Amino acid sequence: MSASVTSPQIVQSNQGNFLDTPQLATGVTRFWFIRHALVEQNARMSLYGTLDVPLCPDSLIAQRPMYEALAARLPRKARWLISPLSRTRCTAEAIQDAGYGPAELKVEPALIEQNLGEWQGMAHQELPDHLHLAPHPFWSVAASECPPKGESMIDVCARVGRGLDRLAETYAGQDMIAVSHGGAIRAALAHALRIHAETALHFSIQNLSLTILERLEEGWRVVTVNELPGI
Repeated sequence: MSASVTSPQIVQSNQGNFLDTPQLATGVTRFWFIRHALVEQNARMSLYGTLDVPLCPDSLIAQRPMYEALAARLPRKARWLISPLSRTRCTAEAIQDAGYGPAELKVEPALIEQNLGEWQGMAHQELPDHLHLAPHPFWSVAASECPPKGESMIDVCARVGRGLDRLAETYAGQDMIAVSHGGAIRAALAHALRIHAETALHFSIQNLSLTILERLEEGWRVVTVNELPGI
């Protein structure tokens, strides 16, 4: 008489965390990052970093459908975060005016762009004469290059990472809409994925694009990167 053998049952502790439906679960600590809208043409001619430059007024009009798409895509019950720079506030207000509705905007300093120090305001073609390292192929400077009186992208990743951990703890289980900057959003991805700043700079983060990160008990999860509204 042979004895029956029962295979041990395998229990997946994370089986409730699969994204099987278009609707994201509620009660999850989730960041909805949006890169600010295009800045005006003269500002784009130089390194503006943390300089408070205005948005392009023509793009605000031409890209109205993108603002409407974002307004429809974003969660209704969410906390809104912006950086200290006016281009994030104006972008957030444009999304709210496009159908989302009014919501309080909380300034979060950790989400500001890379501070390029003494190089801010410098024309792009002048920058190579001041670099100590070859620039990143998809960023003005190498991740470890630290401008005089500024910060490196490695510094930005550390600063943004600390901010994300703090915000995730403070607003646990809530949605946060964070209108921020290309460098800061790449830094958020570096923190979530535990990758080097130099690697994170390979991500494309376009103006008005959406990047969604979740902080689960098991760790950080990337839901979408550089999602363009209405496309």
